[in-house]
Parts: sequence; C-alpha cells; structure tokens
Amino acid sequence: MKDDFLKYQAQTSPYPLGMEISHAKGSYIYDTNGNAHLDFVAGVSACSLGHCHPEVVAAIKDQTEKYMHVMVYGEYAQSPATNYTKLLAENLPAPLEVTYLVNSGTEAIEGALKLARRFTGRSQLIAAKSAYHGNTMGSLSLMDFEERKGVFRPLLPDIYHIRFNNEEDLNKITEHTAGVILETIQGGAGFILPKNDYLEKVRKRCSDVGALLILDEIQPGFGRTGKLFAFEHFNCVPDILVMGKGMASGLPVGAFTASKKIMSSLSERPKMGHITTFGGNPVIASASLATLQVLLKTSIITDTLKKEALFKQLLKHPKIKEIRGKGLMLALIMDSPETTDELVLRAKDNKLILFWLLFETRAVRISPPLTISEAEIREGCQTILKVLDTL
Repeated sequence: MKDDFLKYQAQTSPYPLGMEISHAKGSYIYDTNGNAHLDFVAGVSACSLGHCHPEVVAAIKDQTEKYMHVMVYGEYAQSPATNYTKLLAENLPAPLEVTYLVNSGTEAIEGALKLARRFTGRSQLIAAKSAYHGNTMGSLSLMDFEERKGVFRPLLPDIYHIRFNNEEDLNKITEHTAGVILETIQGGAGFILPKNDYLEKVRKRCSDVGALLILDEIQPGFGRTGKLFAFEHFNCVPDILVMGKGMASGLPVGAFTASKKIMSSLSERPKMGHITTFGGNPVIASASLATLQVLLKTSIITDTLKKEALFKQLLKHPKIKEIRGKGLMLALIMDSPETTDELVLRAKDNKLILFWLLFETRAVRISPPLTISEAEIREGCQTILKVLDTL
C-alpha cells in the first residue's frame, strides 16, 4: 500500500511518514502489522472525541440510511444542519447567532473574509505576523511568510500585518479596515497565547473604527482549551467566529458564525454571495451535532485543564525548555530543531505519535483526543522522557 500511496497520491512533502493504517479506536491508531500507536496528535486537533467515538459513529450510520445529499447549501431545511446550528447558537454569546456551514477551515476563512468586506464596504484586511489560516488563495494571502506564498503571487491585495500581542501596532487598524483576523491562540507560530488583555484591546480598537474582528478558532475550538471556544478565556467576543478541525470528530468540515445582521449581507447584492455544494452535508452535520452534544453533556471540556496540568507535571526534562499553549493544545519547545526532529521520529519508532508545528521549528505538537485517559497520558509522557534520555 505504501508504494501505491507514494505513486498515485499527491504528496505535500518529499518525506511523508507513510505509516500504513488498518483502523483506529479511542486514543490509538493501528497499523497494518497490528501495532497500536498512542495518538498524541488527534489528526492535528481534529479528532476531539478520539477515533470512532460510538455516539458519533451511530449518528453517521443513522443519517446515511436516511439521505446523504439532496441539495446545494441553503435551499432545503435538513434537520442535522438545522439542529446543529441551533445548538451552537444556544452555546455562543450574543450576537453570534447564525452559522454558515462549509467543508473545511480554510473555506470558512475565505467566507469570513468575503463577509467582512461585503458588510463594511471596505477592502483592507489586517492579519498577524506568523499566523496560519489555511492554504487557499485568500487564506494564503493572510500569511506573512514570503517563502511560502511568493511563488503563488499575485494574491489578494490590500492586506497588512501586525505583531501578535503588540499593542503599538493596533494603530494600524483604521477606518479603512474591513476586518482584523487573528488566531485566538497562534498555532503554527508555537501555540502563543494572548497576554495583557491583548484581545480585549483589539476588540475595542475594531469597535472604535468600525472594523470587524474575526477570530480563527479552527485549532482551539470545541473544548480543546478548557472552554467550548478559546475566546471565552479572554473576555473578547468576535464579530465573526471561524471554526473547523475538531468540529465533527474527524470528518471534513468548517463554519463561520456572525450576527444575523452581518451574515444576511451575503444573501443579497449579489444573491448567493457565498455558495457551496456540500457545506452543511447531513452526514457531516450529524457528526458535528453528536460531537457537540457529547462535549456539552459530559465533563470532557473541563477535564481538559486537569489533563494539561498532568502533562506539565510529567514532562520535565532538560531538553524541554518551555511548554506553551492551553488545555490539550500544547507545544513542547525543545532546546533545538534537531532535538524536535529526533523526538518526533524516535517516538514514532516507539509507537507514540507526535508531530511538528508549521513555523516554530523547536516545537513538538501535543494535541491528543480530549478523551485521552490519565493512564494514556502517563504512558505517552514516559515514552517522551525515555526518548529524550537517549538524545
């Protein structure tokens, strides 16, 4: 299978890990040789409830026996999407009340950018340095890493950058700004949290000049930081909330939420200002609904902070210089990029799945399923320390 994978499936890098997968359950992924690999990555924060959570699987099976696709987005009333967006609205602060369902996080970013420009009538967009919002053309335009986006130019014009957590740069947000888009917690840059009430200050500046604040919660959303959404930690409600990844327990999905007033601007002048064939797909919406229901009716979200504390208690080693992040969105900052590479690769040989971050070369990603047990945390941390002792 690996030979065919490399021959027929387009690759994103010259050296994919290439593990041949048989099945996955709970916190483990099983290869075709029957080996169980403890998953500390969860499909890069996507599998919130672990692999094949029984309530999510049951919801998917039930929906597939009814219908899987009947019409493009926004034409027919379908209970999975309707019930899901209603439950989401009931658990979000005002004025976040209307959700547009799409197929991925980067598509949700694209929709949010269009919405900000359409509602304000302005064109300028402001993003943070070292941010990552996706790889489609609009999302890529927000990135400030020229080596990653230069070969794809021309990209979206009228985009400017500010430094995350730098209050002086907030003066760059003006009456010309349509939207300011920030990751609530910067992901690819190394799981960097806002500090000194930074998000509150951004919120105030946007309100003062009439710009919309867009918060990208694609990674930290759906309980990963100990709240349903990370912005709830920081006393800052966005005008547009973007989500994805952990939303459907591993199925492809994304969404953006805003007030009725803002969102309605996509429905006229022109009509269908944003359209999608498969957004709101009933099978994926059923998985999203089941995921949200499990998160809300259990202690999984609040337990995330206890699990964070356990990771930080256990992972003490001279080669670990810092642990960044919140909840189960953690990054080990190692003493060098070489240590990071060796740890990820040798952990794989020891049947523990770790991964890199996009920009911070010293970082090792730890973003396991939120359902991971204390015993599994201890098992994986023991493996990490054992590997580090050999480096």
